[in-house]
Amino acid sequence: MHIVITAGPTREPIDDVRFLSNGSTGRMGFEVAAAASALGHQVTLVSGPSNEPAPQGVKVVRVTTAVEMRDAFMQAFALDGDACVMTAAVSDYRPATRVQGKLKKGHDQITLELVKNPDILREAGIVAHGRPVVGFALEALPDDQALAAARGKLVDKSATLIVLNKTSSLGSGDVRGVVLVTREEAVPRGDLSKSALARELVRFIEQRAIRMGSGHGTSERDNADIGQGRDPEGPERC
Repeated sequence: MHIVITAGPTREPIDDVRFLSNGSTGRMGFEVAAAASALGHQVTLVSGPSNEPAPQGVKVVRVTTAVEMRDAFMQAFALDGDACVMTAAVSDYRPATRVQGKLKKGHDQITLELVKNPDILREAGIVAHGRPVVGFALEALPDDQALAAARGKLVDKSATLIVLNKTSSLGSGDVRGVVLVTREEAVPRGDLSKSALARELVRFIEQRAIRMGSGHGTSERDNADIGQGRDPEGPERC
């Protein structure tokens, strides 16, 4: 099975030295890529700026902006991918105009005009046609409102699974307050190491791909149900 993964932040240039971005390290996507590759799957990892080392056996495509990430993702997934996991923290907006050189200091205030970036998860859902699409929802809302937002995102993006988690996950070694949200159920998983969550997501994709009939190349082994906590790979790697 060919699994296409996005990871890390994007950087949206203001000028030649400044940019808009966020604190994503990219580690979640790299963990999913490593877990999928270790189970014998073909993996393409489209990553924004990240210091994470390339997992063994994984094709890594390095990008910077959201537009570059969308183009690289679509090239990998649209025709050849069997499933995708969208862990990247894509900047929602980019400057409407990039200043050539360095923006000079002078005024006490300046106005930066922003335009919307591509919604890569939504575009993935549109072209998936039954292939599993996994997205993430990082929320700072109270638990009940966060769950409602994740369910709304699941439908709006035509996703198969949304991984709801808390904003304290950003830059952390763990994923905090995980709830795995599908159209059938919402399974609380608490705090998980990124490696443990990665293995669980790969198992989910394998099982869902078989159910959807798109799982050619799925590794032949006993797939654990989502949220059951069975881990054939042994102890969690932190």
